[in-house]
Amino acid sequence: MMAFSVRRHLPSVAFVLVFLIVIAAFAGVFIYAGIYNIGADAPHSKAVYGLLRELRERAIANHSRNIVVPGDLNDPKRIEAGAGLYEEMCTGCHLGPGVEQSELSQGLYPAAPDLAKTTDRSAAQQFWIIKHGVKLSAMPAWGKTHNDQLIWDMVAFIRRLPSMSPDQYQAAIASAPEDHEEMMKDMRKGHDTGSEPHAHVHAEGAEHHH
Repeated sequence: MMAFSVRRHLPSVAFVLVFLIVIAAFAGVFIYAGIYNIGADAPHSKAVYGLLRELRERAIANHSRNIVVPGDLNDPKRIEAGAGLYEEMCTGCHLGPGVEQSELSQGLYPAAPDLAKTTDRSAAQQFWIIKHGVKLSAMPAWGKTHNDQLIWDMVAFIRRLPSMSPDQYQAAIASAPEDHEEMMKDMRKGHDTGSEPHAHVHAEGAEHHH
């Protein structure tokens, strides 16, 4: 008798289908009409931001989980090389110790993390983010133009940033290799073995997976 009573109060399949169709129709109208403000000066609602943040964090954790971190991230030469790359490619958005906000960093939404104050990423996660970028965040995929060696150089330097004073940061930048183009030429001469499983990068920059 109880089971029969419960079944009587469950919605019918037809009702569920109609409900889903109505929801889909409202969603379609909402998207097609352009009601949602996609402008970077209009923050997401808490619900939308929370959903996107969770999607981002879970994706980064999943895709970076098998990356093998090299054992020489504390090598001074690697850190010096990373300092030059960071100064040229990253400071406009991610700043640095003693670096004031730029017009670019102020206009970004979501705001790029200040990497001098961020310590919640593993080295593998930092590598994956730099190499592959992040959709809808203005974070480019540097792996299209830089091999794994150079990306690990950047990771090595970034991991030192939170412990640097402004003077130490400026000293690191001053001692960095000056010629980025020369580093890129050296990169293309070599053959990168890759730091992600079953991947290697040819001199032309094309990545192959096996």
